[in-house]
Amino acid sequence: GAEAVRAKIEAAGGKAVAIQADVTRAADVQELVQRVVNDLGPIDILVNNAGSLVERLRILELTEERWDEVVNLNLKSAFLCSQAVAASMMERKNGAIINVSSIAGRNGGAFGSIHYSTAKGGLITFTKGLAKELAPHNVRVNAVSPGVIDTRYHEQFSTPEMMKAYEGMIPLGRVGRPEEVAKVICFLASDAASFLAGETIEINGGMLME
Repeated sequence: GAEAVRAKIEAAGGKAVAIQADVTRAADVQELVQRVVNDLGPIDILVNNAGSLVERLRILELTEERWDEVVNLNLKSAFLCSQAVAASMMERKNGAIINVSSIAGRNGGAFGSIHYSTAKGGLITFTKGLAKELAPHNVRVNAVSPGVIDTRYHEQFSTPEMMKAYEGMIPLGRVGRPEEVAKVICFLASDAASFLAGETIEINGGMLME
């Protein structure tokens, strides 16, 4: 978990803090950001990576409460966290925000995931809108859109049969690895992506080409 990541960062000579927060609540987000600033200094890079399907539900099974939970977790959290760091980034004329969307936001997702795919699609549009607002202040906003990645998400929500079927849909012939997504996020956070704004990079092995 977060403590393990913190330990790895510190073992490599970096500084880190692990903070538990509900990123769907504005008060929690404000406290989180303030604690990070107090402990580590101004925030230069924000990665909005909170998200989950929670459970597969088709339209007639989907409750208002579950819809709100999933949309808030995947979309509202990115708004709140971005809003919390934007003023400082704009004032310092420096910053990068990377949103983690999904191929589901492009193609509507698998059956039982309209709440999730709607939120992830909204995150792509949010990325474009926020990029237009912040780019004049030298703050870059971009997104990644992973396809089928070998993570706990698919351990929970996809059967072995589904994973095998996905492999057959991917031209590269395999599912992705988490580090392959992480490397693209690191690229977007770096000066190597200094002229990218409002972009969503697909990481799906060719499963979806646009």
